[in-house]
Amino acid sequence: MASDDRPSTRSRADLRAGQLVALHRLLGRIVPANPFQRRRLAAAGLEAGSLKDLQDFYTRAPFTTKPELARDQEEHPPFGSNLTHPLEAYTRLHQTSGTSGRPLRWLDTPESWEWLLGNWAEVYRAADVTRADRVYFAFSFGPFIGFWMAFEAAEALGLLCIPGGGQSTVGRLRGILDLGATVLCCTPTYALHLAEMATREGMNLGRSKVRRIIVAGEPGGSIPATRARLEAAWPGARVVDHHGMTEVGPVTYECPARPGRLHLIETGYLAEIIDPATGAPSRGQPGELVLTTLGRTGSPLLRYRTGDLVRPVFAPEAENTQPCACGRYELALEGGILGRVDDMVIVRGVNVFPGAVEAVIRRFPEVAEYQVAIRDTGGLTELVVRVEPTADCADLGGLVRRIDAAFREAFSLRVPVLAVPPESLPRFELKARRWVREGTRPPDYFTPELG
Repeated sequence: MASDDRPSTRSRADLRAGQLVALHRLLGRIVPANPFQRRRLAAAGLEAGSLKDLQDFYTRAPFTTKPELARDQEEHPPFGSNLTHPLEAYTRLHQTSGTSGRPLRWLDTPESWEWLLGNWAEVYRAADVTRADRVYFAFSFGPFIGFWMAFEAAEALGLLCIPGGGQSTVGRLRGILDLGATVLCCTPTYALHLAEMATREGMNLGRSKVRRIIVAGEPGGSIPATRARLEAAWPGARVVDHHGMTEVGPVTYECPARPGRLHLIETGYLAEIIDPATGAPSRGQPGELVLTTLGRTGSPLLRYRTGDLVRPVFAPEAENTQPCACGRYELALEGGILGRVDDMVIVRGVNVFPGAVEAVIRRFPEVAEYQVAIRDTGGLTELVVRVEPTADCADLGGLVRRIDAAFREAFSLRVPVLAVPPESLPRFELKARRWVREGTRPPDYFTPELG
């Protein structure tokens, strides 16, 4: 894998100084050549070489938003104007999942792709994945960038890569067991579904050699209850979380010393954490993650509002912070990605995030799958949680009562819990879409007699 000039991580101050050098280098390359960035920076009075320090950049450079990128691609189809090179220089096309609107298309040059793979390699290194491992990729290969980066980064590190595309869940299970896979890459939801299917088919995961389950795409990997559920279902495996985005690439890796804590790859990204409402720095408090890609020069982003809510261990601008227990100085995010700014639902004055709901439900091993319905009734927002029991659930009414009580304790809210027939809720290979909006008509499901 090609090397790149990344900032030093010997101390927080060294890291910040190196980021400024990388930022100057990035601006020097994109200001004269990238139409999208040139327009925006000229309007802000920013020229290459004019920055005094990182704070000067934060003060003068404008935020970039997803709607702004979508508008640019509509006005300059099909790829937009955020391109530093002629189109002939680009060799990769990927796109966002499009869960909240029209997908964004993203192009990369070979140089930028190598930089992305270098970031993904940090995920494997932190997870203690070595050349002795066999990595199974349990997903179909489409335009989503994560598949390709995970596979090619593993290949570049000399790992044996086993593709699982174009196969049924049972076929993938056979491949994992028969080929002796030691690392599994997929979403938390799909890892649970694989385990569920193994039980249904009488396939013993106790003979699996999987020792690492690297997950992303959902917050479950950093939710203790979901991690525990996964590790119980896959004996001998440890769950390793990370996250990234099509627009920016692989952003975090899990702390080797503290599960549930993600380190931001600050050798590749300039990070800020802001108050989502005001845009001001959050000063070490929970807030929205903002990223600048320091090495993706072919399609760069400056101060991109990711929409991800995070809780930093210390403020990104800190220079004298002590290293983490793992010895790293890079920014640590406690609890991983807490949620999305646009995913929060306000129910009777209480802020409810999908990850918080999952943290409650995954405490109950009798729940095979769940769905959350959002209903707007008379100007009020209400939630209804549907739970699908496992085949061995002996007391369905008791399960519903216990989940109801857990929601009351967690949110101080009455959240209706409905049981639904076995195998009636959808299963997901990629990002799970468990939250649905619907009208006020009662659902076609049954509620058990509570007695």
